[in-house]
Amino acid sequence: MDPGPQGPPGAPRLLLLLASLLHLSPFASGSSSYTIDAVGLQIQPGDVVRSGTAVTLRCKVSVSHDNIPDLNHTFQLTRDSAPVFTSTTAEDLLVYELSPARAADSGSYECLVTVKDKKKKSYSKILEVTGLQTPLLQLSTTQPFQSKEFTATCSAPEEKGALIFRFYQRFETGELLKMKELASPGNATQAALVLAQTGSPFLFCEYDLNLVSFGTRRSNRSNEVQVVVKALFISPVMNVLPSPVFEGEVVEFTCQVINPPPGIELFLKKDSRILQQTNSTLIHRFSAKDSDSGEFMCKAEWDSVQKETYKSVVVKELFSRPRLTVEPHDIFEGDTFTLTCSVANVSERVDREDLQFVIYRDWTNVSASHVYSGVAGAGSNGNYVCEVLVHSVRHSVSKQSARVAVRAKVPVSKPRLSVRGGTLVLGMPFQLLCHSDAGSLPITYVLYGPGVQNQRRTVSRPGELALFNSSGIFDAAKLGTFLCHARNRDSGPPEKSGLQLQRSTIVIEPVSRPLLGLSTTSVAEGQTLTLVCSLTHGTPPISFTWYHQKKVPPLESRTSNKLQESFDISSVKREDEGSYYCMCTNPANQTKLSNRVAVAVTLAGWKKALIATSCTALVLMLVLGCVFKKHLRRYKRGRMGELSVKSSGTKTERLSLTQAEFNQANATPGMIGKSIWSEHTSGSESDDQNSSVVAEPDDTEEQNTLADPDKGVPELPEAQSVKYAELNHDADHHGDDGNHGDAPVQDDHISEADNNETVDVSAGACVESDP
Repeated sequence: MDPGPQGPPGAPRLLLLLASLLHLSPFASGSSSYTIDAVGLQIQPGDVVRSGTAVTLRCKVSVSHDNIPDLNHTFQLTRDSAPVFTSTTAEDLLVYELSPARAADSGSYECLVTVKDKKKKSYSKILEVTGLQTPLLQLSTTQPFQSKEFTATCSAPEEKGALIFRFYQRFETGELLKMKELASPGNATQAALVLAQTGSPFLFCEYDLNLVSFGTRRSNRSNEVQVVVKALFISPVMNVLPSPVFEGEVVEFTCQVINPPPGIELFLKKDSRILQQTNSTLIHRFSAKDSDSGEFMCKAEWDSVQKETYKSVVVKELFSRPRLTVEPHDIFEGDTFTLTCSVANVSERVDREDLQFVIYRDWTNVSASHVYSGVAGAGSNGNYVCEVLVHSVRHSVSKQSARVAVRAKVPVSKPRLSVRGGTLVLGMPFQLLCHSDAGSLPITYVLYGPGVQNQRRTVSRPGELALFNSSGIFDAAKLGTFLCHARNRDSGPPEKSGLQLQRSTIVIEPVSRPLLGLSTTSVAEGQTLTLVCSLTHGTPPISFTWYHQKKVPPLESRTSNKLQESFDISSVKREDEGSYYCMCTNPANQTKLSNRVAVAVTLAGWKKALIATSCTALVLMLVLGCVFKKHLRRYKRGRMGELSVKSSGTKTERLSLTQAEFNQANATPGMIGKSIWSEHTSGSESDDQNSSVVAEPDDTEEQNTLADPDKGVPELPEAQSVKYAELNHDADHHGDDGNHGDAPVQDDHISEADNNETVDVSAGACVESDP
């Protein structure tokens, strides 16, 4: 019996494993099915309570599930969206107590419950706790000294949260003064207070609490503490001796406090500099100088209390500060200069004879007098100072003048005038540079020359250039007329430039307009054409370039030191015909174009001979053709003369035309000369026929044979005349058609004549058209 299809090996094991996994999976039993039905929040005993009341918050969760053992719930209690308490429990109820509740506990509460991966939040509940605890003020002393710090403590021990404390002073007049404001993270703070005035004021404090849901709440005032502010007598006493004070005298400062408290400090200051410091009576001595004038301060400091006393001291001068001067002001090398030291004011306590003068150069004594003279040069350059001294029993004073720098100036050297760049193009604007190799700054340069109206340039800094703009000159000799003056001192003549400008300048003359000349304006093919480009002036090297008007690239370009260059075009061709010009330029970079010259290229000689030979052969062939045609016509006339005209009966009559009748018939339209025998031909053929007809009268011999005048012309019958006229009429129509040859015309005429009478018109052959 067939057991049926078999599965792959190991299939039973795989089915068993899948069955086990499904059995162990939570989806197989359905134990993970759950849902959070509701979350409720209650506040007891109510939503609004007094500060200090015990408040209980209850959060209840309802969860539906299918046989989930030990299901945990995570409760999170928030106030104003900030977590305040979190707990995980298997119970479905969370109890949170505020015992007692304070104002800081006020806010909007919510309960968030998390079960595994699901969450649900309760509706918000607002709790308002009214009332704030009255703060308590405590002082480190109730009898503080004036301006001395003491400590004040303000606290609300039953309150929660961050509090902002303020300290106030209430004067006996009832006026309030806020002394300090501090933010504290807790419910108490300390402040260092200072009372600047003596008296018995009252101190108290208060605090603020900031609530998110209810704003800022302020507490009641604390208890008031009366203090007695005691005066602190530590102001120092300062004396200065002698008075008045002169330079060189010893000055003594005394600073002390009467009945000082222990730990006091004394300071002697001038401006921001401390001269001396001590813990007892202060005595300070120094030798007075004029720079010691000013305000002195004696300061007493005890703890945080400070008292000051000020004294202004003026130190009178025994003599004023010396002044050192030099003459002349501008000193040049080789000049004699004089230094003078002077004192403007001298006190009555000093005689001028007691003043001692010393002059230093770089702190080297060069003179023991108030005057010093020297010759300016490198050895006398330096910084000079004058010192004045007074020595006596009571005074010993020395003063120094301001420093005077003596630097001997270098006279300006002979200037050099040059063209900037070293190259000058005639006719173009250019710049001139005037420069002296030596000379102390500033140096003033003045330029003179054609087109320049005394231009001035002052060089004050190293590297600065004295440049002058000049319009173009057209003659190189005018460079010698430019002149430059240089001066760096007020006295004396200026230095002048020499004639080196012409020697140091490269002068470039622009090229003139070139002239293009040709060996011939008509040249035959195969010959050589010479293009000569010439100039009247221009500085070499000169670039010559030849152009054909209708050809883009230049024909030739070369550089030469000559004013004339030529270019040959060998084996001239027909395409070389046209206009030619040349272009010239030189280092002046001014390009000039020449005149344009037209060149005609004629045929080569052998081509002309070939054409002449061809024409001659053609004419000869035409002549031979004419001769042949002439003989052919004579032959036709001979044959036509044998024609006869027969009568309608047995009688045959002969009709002969005289030469005059033949000419008349030939000249009259419709006559037999043209109408009967001629074809309709072109204009050129008609001209040939006319020419032939004109030549025919010379053949009198044949005409005489056809019509002998001695025999006369037979008279035609009337019927034959009619037939002759009809024959002429029909011939005219045939001639107009122009499509019939000689033979058909003749046959028609003969057949018509046979019906009546035969007419022999042999003279008509003279005007027969060429076949």
